[in-house]
Amino acid sequence: MEQVEPLEKALAMLIDNFKQFFPFNMEEQEALRRLFTLRIVKKKGFLLQEGEVCRHYFFVVMGCFKMFAVDSNFREHNIQFAAEGDWIADFQSFYNEEPSRLYIEAVEPAIVLQIQHKDLLYLYTNYHKFDRNFRIIIERKLMEYQNRILLNISTNADERYVAFQKQYPHLINRLPNTQIASYLGITSEFLSKIRKKASGKKQ
Repeated sequence: MEQVEPLEKALAMLIDNFKQFFPFNMEEQEALRRLFTLRIVKKKGFLLQEGEVCRHYFFVVMGCFKMFAVDSNFREHNIQFAAEGDWIADFQSFYNEEPSRLYIEAVEPAIVLQIQHKDLLYLYTNYHKFDRNFRIIIERKLMEYQNRILLNISTNADERYVAFQKQYPHLINRLPNTQIASYLGITSEFLSKIRKKASGKKQ
């Protein structure tokens, strides 16, 4: 019984999230309820580790996650953050069902709703509104990644930080400098200087 209330609240949040696209009717909502499951993740817990196949697509109900890669020198490089109301998965691993080169780790204690690849394909086939909604979600993620690449090759660190503030305004004060710096491709010390300079301009 303890899981019923959190699950219902999470599903209500998910259904509400889809209202910005093509809202679901009662039959579609019931299909969603059948196939999404609740998962609680501790801080520093993993949804995905390198070498695993990404079996689920995740909707963040509470908390924050980072998706990152580790280079040959064991340095982490953050690729994406996802907090409440956002989606996260390694698309290449999820859709191709191949081992991932990425990690998805909880930066905070978190709750997600997750759906398996086969169940998502079932929704695509039997309820076309799911196909349309997820197409919008994935297209938005594609635009984020494209913009990220353009920023990395055409802007300096100060400009990338401004862009980060616009994309993740709700995470600026939730994430430690080390995590933001990893995303921006700079040291945490350099990020501190940028933030100090930006703070001075506002005064």
